[in-house]
Amino acid sequence: MPLRLRLFVDAVVAAVALAVTLALLRHGGIVAADAWSGQLDLSAVTLAACSTLPLIAWRRHALSVMAATTAAGILLAGLGYPADVILGPTIALYLLAASRERPAPWTGRTTVIVAVLFVAYLGAAGLGRQGFPGVELLHTGLAWSGAWFAGERTRLRREQIAELQARALRAERDSERERQLAVAQERARIARDLHDSAGHAINVIAVRAGAARLHHQHSPQRSLAAIEAIEQLARQTAEQIDHIVGGLRETPATGSVEIPAGLAFLPTLIGQHSAAGLVVTLDVSGRPPDYGSPADQTVYRILQEALTNAARHGQGSAAIALSFDDRSADLTITNPVPAQQEPRSGGGHGLVGMRERVTLLGGTLHTGTEHGTFRVHARIPIGGQRS
Repeated sequence: MPLRLRLFVDAVVAAVALAVTLALLRHGGIVAADAWSGQLDLSAVTLAACSTLPLIAWRRHALSVMAATTAAGILLAGLGYPADVILGPTIALYLLAASRERPAPWTGRTTVIVAVLFVAYLGAAGLGRQGFPGVELLHTGLAWSGAWFAGERTRLRREQIAELQARALRAERDSERERQLAVAQERARIARDLHDSAGHAINVIAVRAGAARLHHQHSPQRSLAAIEAIEQLARQTAEQIDHIVGGLRETPATGSVEIPAGLAFLPTLIGQHSAAGLVVTLDVSGRPPDYGSPADQTVYRILQEALTNAARHGQGSAAIALSFDDRSADLTITNPVPAQQEPRSGGGHGLVGMRERVTLLGGTLHTGTEHGTFRVHARIPIGGQRS
């Protein structure tokens, strides 16, 4: 609330409290006093103003305002004016209870001050009445009790609303962090797919271009067929890269990214390598995982990378063995390698990518060269987390 508006509201509250206090004094209190003439002198108006107008400054120091207004009310009661309810201090007590914050809690000192002020008021009222202040005890006691209770309820409600707002803000921030993490994970997956697709296509193109060069002199038709296949593969790869990069341009949290190629495209993958001169044999048993599932994508990407490695580093052949059951997918890819080639136990980026995909699904991957054969074996749980 702006400062000017707060000052205006506080002034209105003080003015209304003054008007009601003057009306009560003129009436002779809530229970009209028989001996009261209803005439207000300057002292009564002055003390009534002192018991209400300090409410304008309650935001700066609520306890001091309550002490000042109660002191004026005590004088009113002590001088014999019909002040069976002192309205200004009652409002001040409500504001004191409602405005306190957790860093400044209601302390024993505050309780003692309020109790002393109340007892002093009752004593002054007894002197003014020249008797027991039963009316003041009842009316002002009930008014102060109600004011304190209402102030506490207001404070608790305000704190509850503030806590709910803080929780909502934290939830919004957590949701934003989760959204950004999901975006980063999706983009990382797309980047891996882009690397796999582009790397696979470039290696196949390199192998077929080399074959075309070797056969150019002796078999021009075969060389031309290889060049045409290179052109077709390049166009397909360009379209696939455009599709994947398009996924990076979209916002994954609101847009959808289509599922990358899976085992349904395995015949196409094998056909591409076979056309490039790699002899591939395939042995499949069991029912493959659902198309587009994490296991399906991972098995396909491992086969894609392993066949690319076989075409690049092997001796012209590769054997694939796939076995599926309800719990896992087992795949083994073997290909002969030259005797002088260094063993590739850790592998380059392609093998690192294989291992990362399998690990994310809770599976295992083993690679290595033994007796002139490079072997890749992976076991992937079906129903694992998305890679």
